[in-house]
Amino acid sequence: MKVAVIMGSISDMPIMQEAIDILKAFDIETEVDIVSAHRTPEKLFDFSKNAHLRGISVIIAGAGGAAHLPGMVASMSPLPVIGVPVKSSNSIDGWDSILSILQMPSGVPVATVALNGAKNAGILAAQIIGSHNKNILDRVVLYKTGLKEAVIIASASIQK
Repeated sequence: MKVAVIMGSISDMPIMQEAIDILKAFDIETEVDIVSAHRTPEKLFDFSKNAHLRGISVIIAGAGGAAHLPGMVASMSPLPVIGVPVKSSNSIDGWDSILSILQMPSGVPVATVALNGAKNAGILAAQIIGSHNKNILDRVVLYKTGLKEAVIIASASIQK
C-alpha cells in the first residue's frame, strides 16, 4: 500500500510535509512529487491515469490559489483523492482554494480537508488503507487512543 502526496508548487511543501510525516508515523510508504495542473499538464495526465498501475492506493493533492490539482487528478484517476486547500501568497484568505477543491461536480468526488489540513489528509489516507489492512488499522486505533489519552491528561491537569 502506497500513498502519493503531490502538490502544485514547492511552496506548498511546508504544509504537505505534515501529511508525509503522519503517513511515515503509520509506516505507510509514501511517494512525493510536484505536479502542477497549470504548468505541467502532461505530467498531471500521466500521473493521474497511471498512479493505480504503480501501486498507489490513495492520492493526497495539495494546492493553493485556483487549486485545480485535486479535482483534475480525481477526474482521471480511479483512486480516492484527498484535497488539501493551501493558503498561498496569492490566495484570497484560502477561500479560493477551499471552494475550488470542495465544489466538485457530481461524479468526480474529492474528499476535502480543512485549509492547510495536510495532517488530517494523512490520517484519512491511513484510515482508508486501514479499512482493508489490519496492521494499518491497528496503528490508527493506537493513534486515536493516544489522542483520547492526551485529552484525559490535559483535563486532569486543569482539575488540580
